[in-house]
Amino acid sequence: MIDLHTHSSRSDGTDAPAELVAQAAQAGLGTLAITDHDTTAGWDEAAEAAQRHGVALVRGAELSTRHRWRSVHLLAYLFDPTDAALVAEMARMRDDRVPRLQRIVDRMAADGFDVTWADVMAQVEEGASLGRPHLADALVAKGIAAHRNEVFDQWLHNGSAYYEPHYAVETAEAVRLVRAAGGVPVVAHPFATKRQRSLDGDDVAELVEAGLAGIEVDHRDHDDPGRALARELADRHDLVPTGSSDFHGDGKTNRLGENTTAPESLARIEALATGVPVLR
Repeated sequence: MIDLHTHSSRSDGTDAPAELVAQAAQAGLGTLAITDHDTTAGWDEAAEAAQRHGVALVRGAELSTRHRWRSVHLLAYLFDPTDAALVAEMARMRDDRVPRLQRIVDRMAADGFDVTWADVMAQVEEGASLGRPHLADALVAKGIAAHRNEVFDQWLHNGSAYYEPHYAVETAEAVRLVRAAGGVPVVAHPFATKRQRSLDGDDVAELVEAGLAGIEVDHRDHDDPGRALARELADRHDLVPTGSSDFHGDGKTNRLGENTTAPESLARIEALATGVPVLR
């Protein structure tokens, strides 16, 4: 089984990279991608663990991008982690997450929520890419909510009064940056029903012109029509279709291997990549 979208505690997952790999082995996965938000900080630890557990590792990241003011997540696989342009853009995205999250905390505290910046930082592993899930974890730790999903459903969803945008590169530019770094760009969950649908067919065609290589088809946030549309667009534009869990450890109910990628799709991704290899 091949799962090409997972998160560790280097962003908003709850398991350290080595623990993530160990769980993947226990779940029967033969290949795992580590795709933390806007960071490669977990790559080395995951690589060492993958060798010990006999799991093939696809090194990647999930980039925060924006297309016509809509948030689009872009999975980037097997890119060169030293590419100066991509490294600088990822750092800019990570850096802007900090004041953005501080603004959200300040607004919630002003409205009477018993939460401070120190409470949030207590939930963040050193060097991790910050995000709203860390604030959600702080609210859970304070007993204000029972779990992350409750926090997002009530207070931190994109349409909430507390939502704050953060810097995100244009999706087409991110696609070009990933390609230039020898990587393979695949749009993540574009037709999700539990969040704002990020793209339509015309948008995908535009991104194909920029170099988009694949589309995530099988994801728990895609309903049957969404999966059918993704497959139709993959066929129309010769995109690599993928499937994945979007695993976050205890941060979400998603389970490793609940959706998977076909071996032939992974082979196509490998053939397109010139940045770093799949580690076996």
